[in-house]
Amino acid sequence: MFKLNIFLVFILIACALGVVTSQHMVRKLFMALENEKGIERKLDVEWGRLQLEQSTLIMHGRIEHIAREHLKMTVPSAASIQIVSINEADAKGLKP
Repeated sequence: MFKLNIFLVFILIACALGVVTSQHMVRKLFMALENEKGIERKLDVEWGRLQLEQSTLIMHGRIEHIAREHLKMTVPSAASIQIVSINEADAKGLKP
């Protein structure tokens, strides 16, 4: 009977250590999860900023201003504009 009690005490101690170890691992994993969620939130904010910046950079007025001021481009006159349809290009052997 005494040996059985000692054996059961050892099993109880092993189970208690297992519970403590698993709880500690769960806490560490939860802290890691919270850190990753924080990083995700920061990346979402940065992504939103980048999308806003991209939308402002591709605005038609800004592109036109850069073309006129920096590249010295102008709109061609109506007489120098030539419209070519796809059918005409295929007939002449021009391919895009």
